[in-house]
Formats: sequence, C-alpha cells, structure tokens
Amino acid sequence: MSESPDESPADEPPGGWTLWNDEPRGRRILVFRPDVFNEQAGLPAECLPTILISNRSRAPRPGASRRPTSTWHVVLTLEPEVEAVTESYDSRDAAIAGANDLARRFATGAVDYRDAYQIPREAYFERLDEVTGPDA
Repeated sequence: MSESPDESPADEPPGGWTLWNDEPRGRRILVFRPDVFNEQAGLPAECLPTILISNRSRAPRPGASRRPTSTWHVVLTLEPEVEAVTESYDSRDAAIAGANDLARRFATGAVDYRDAYQIPREAYFERLDEVTGPDA
C-alpha cells in the first residue's frame, strides 16, 4: 500500500519523489519519477526534476559552492541550468519541510514550471503535464 502525497512522514519525500541522496547534516537530493524520465517514456533523463537542499553558497564565483552558509536553500531544477523554484530557510529541518512541500506542489501540478524556460518546449510540457497534477 503506497502513501498518498499528504500522508508521508515529515522527513520522507511525498508520493512520486525518491530520496536520491541524504548526507547527515548536509545536502539532500530528491528526484521526481525516475521511472518515467527516459527516452522510451518521452521524458528525457536529463530533464529529471530534482530538488536540492543545501547550505552551500549560491554565489556565482569559482569555489563558492564549497563554502557552507547559515542559510539553507531549496532549489527545484527541471534540467541542467533550468531552475523553476528557489526558496531559503534558516535550518536544515525547515528546508526539508519546505522541500517536501515544494515536491508535493510540483507533483500535484501547483508549480508553474513553464515560466522557467526561455524557449517554450510545448511537446515536453504536455508530456510533463501527464505525469504531474491531480490526475497523474
């Protein structure tokens, strides 16, 4: 019996999401439906929606990403270089809760990811719509 997206324990990702990596007191990575992000399913693997939780600097300087900060970031990427949502939190626990909320919103179709793209990819968006939202 699988849990509904609203019944997962506080630190477990909601339905459709997989905990890919969880470093104690460090970064945490969630991925959405890795079972359907492959060429056969029409969703390229490089477009696997990923949520990164990290307290590393987001400054665009060489080496900055290796420096821990007091702020925890939650970033939803849809493919390399395409960030759909970025949120900040004061603690890792709050960031995990925020990431799970973001994951739930994405899975239910409440995140408008189209605005993150400079060049619309309508065929891809239609296929992504099929695996997210209330009917997915």
